[in-house]
Amino acid sequence: MRLLDVCVVAGVIAAVGGPGSVGGIAARDGAGWRNADRGYSWAFPRDHWAHPSFQNEWWYFTGHLQSIAQPEREFGYQFTLFRIGLAAEEPAHASNWAANSIVMGHAAIGDLAHDRHRFSESLYRDVPMLGGFNAFPDSVIGWCRAPAGTDASWQLRWNGDAFDFEMADRVRGIAFHLETHAEKPLVFQGPNGFSRKGSGETNASMYASFTRLRTDGWVVVDADTIAVRGTSWMDHEFSSNQLAADQVGWDWFSVQLDDGRDLMLYLMRDRDGRIDHATGTVVAADGSARYLTRDDWSVESSQPWTSPRTGARYATAWLLRVPSEQIDVRLRARMRDQENRGRSLYYWEGAVNVDDAAGRHVGQGYVELTGYGGGNRPPL
Repeated sequence: MRLLDVCVVAGVIAAVGGPGSVGGIAARDGAGWRNADRGYSWAFPRDHWAHPSFQNEWWYFTGHLQSIAQPEREFGYQFTLFRIGLAAEEPAHASNWAANSIVMGHAAIGDLAHDRHRFSESLYRDVPMLGGFNAFPDSVIGWCRAPAGTDASWQLRWNGDAFDFEMADRVRGIAFHLETHAEKPLVFQGPNGFSRKGSGETNASMYASFTRLRTDGWVVVDADTIAVRGTSWMDHEFSSNQLAADQVGWDWFSVQLDDGRDLMLYLMRDRDGRIDHATGTVVAADGSARYLTRDDWSVESSQPWTSPRTGARYATAWLLRVPSEQIDVRLRARMRDQENRGRSLYYWEGAVNVDDAAGRHVGQGYVELTGYGGGNRPPL
């Protein structure tokens, strides 16, 4: 799950709904966008690249990194590259500035020892000099220029096994270059990757993950360049009509347990704060997946924190139970302030520790909380 697909970018509403697929046929909405389809025919590695017939798409990475050399330092990080469609057809007029999509990059580094979270955002039209998405089999999947003040680019590449990516923002004093390799096979989040988000047939995305990626590289924090290694999680989703009209956001959880199992869970919230859809996936140590219904798991949030910058109120601790898997764990934010504050929206994206009922460390994870607070996204 990644950012609200109803977000407005550069003053343009980037998500519109439409009728869904019928009988396994990939239907298109009134604006010409393709909807998520239970019968989608996957083809890898091609499907790691962009899907321009769908309106929204993202490649999302989070992870926990440790310095290789002493003194030991720990970091949480996020890197997300978004493709946001503006029109299903190519621009009618010939111009190097005409674009039918937008490239948006979000990146963050949590310096856990110093309790400091730094967030950076890049936002450009999909044109040759600013950013875009390449066609398979070009090794570069997508890229965009760094934010103003930084002479660099953000890039996402396929390395033949998994992904390499990099970002830089000199104004905020952060950068990283990370290389990943799969420790588990790719897994679908939902049967055949069809991930339902609501009651409507088209309230869904196509969703695949690498739940464990060995990660090596370096991070920059201010004047320090630090060699790191660790473990990452990767999501790739594409859709055109994920959220129902009355849904405002979600709570999303990724958990990597020390016993080798991985867990993805999400719940969708309506305008009154009620949960109207929830599901999840348990990935065994051997990479096999079991899909969970709303009745298979529960989560209780606690320890609220109010952002002094936005006024949004987020939980920072959770009690998570999956009885059929004998999972009974406590998630606790590594830092309370892990709020990403961009130009068009804000949300909480944070590294968490995972402990069992006796307080023993049993894993690590990331939590994303969207749709909290007033004005967390531009008005429709």
